[in-house]
Amino acid sequence: MNTRSMIFTLYGDYISHYGSKIWIGSLIRLLNEFGHNDQSVRAAISRMNKQGWVQADKIGNKSYYSLTPRGQKRIEEAAKRIFKLKPEQWDGKWRMLMYTIPEEIRNVRDELRKELVWSGFGTMSNSCWISANNLEKQVYDLIDKYEISSYVDFFIAEYSGPHENLRLVEKSWDLQDINAKYQEFITEYSQKYIIDKNKIAKGNMTDAECFVERTKLVHEYRKFLFVDPGLPEELLPSQWLGNHAASLFGEYYKELAKPASRFFESVFKDGNEITDKDHDYNAMDHPYIIE
Repeated sequence: MNTRSMIFTLYGDYISHYGSKIWIGSLIRLLNEFGHNDQSVRAAISRMNKQGWVQADKIGNKSYYSLTPRGQKRIEEAAKRIFKLKPEQWDGKWRMLMYTIPEEIRNVRDELRKELVWSGFGTMSNSCWISANNLEKQVYDLIDKYEISSYVDFFIAEYSGPHENLRLVEKSWDLQDINAKYQEFITEYSQKYIIDKNKIAKGNMTDAECFVERTKLVHEYRKFLFVDPGLPEELLPSQWLGNHAASLFGEYYKELAKPASRFFESVFKDGNEITDKDHDYNAMDHPYIIE
């Protein structure tokens, strides 16, 4: 597992609930559990610092890294999507972004495409991106971020034919491939869930092992942020497996949550202060788990 990607997972599922700041020594200790060495952790966090995701602070002879406003915003957006167990209701409208970004700033175009995919947009045709979700704020944030107002047009519209709305979905996303990925997740993690649930019930799973498994679970599940557009239920096929995967993820997560948090706190407190507010945080009642 990529070190930088794992650090994002730790910030999203743990560190952001404890002030969003961590001593580098604690971060290294946590990532040692996954086989990442000190050098790879320092290199990855340094790269994230240069990219504007985290910022460094020196207190005495200790280095701490906290999320920047940009990093905090991305973590919050991801958490809302990861821990949402049911699709939202659709307002019947499509968000359409069209652009003609010149070749001399193609790096901006490439970055914009990555951001659009992550947000859940699909390509209906060349340079025409659509989404059924209310992403107006995200779109205008991207326009401002990349300073591309001269090259884009944004529409909120209803599709009036001659085909059905599902035809737009088929043109813009490969739901069959996404469903296959969900099936792989369900096949692997339904078995792991049963095994770990029994081990926890019998006291045969340590807090450290629960921490590793919960982190791996979130790390794997959050990959769907890059492939599943989060379409409303009205636009999904009848045999859609996303809801099953979300339910499995939620139940498995809750099973591992308490012991995993205990282990995290035991490592975190060595170089960081845990406040009363942090103690109030209960991973079993994650703020983004929606019934």
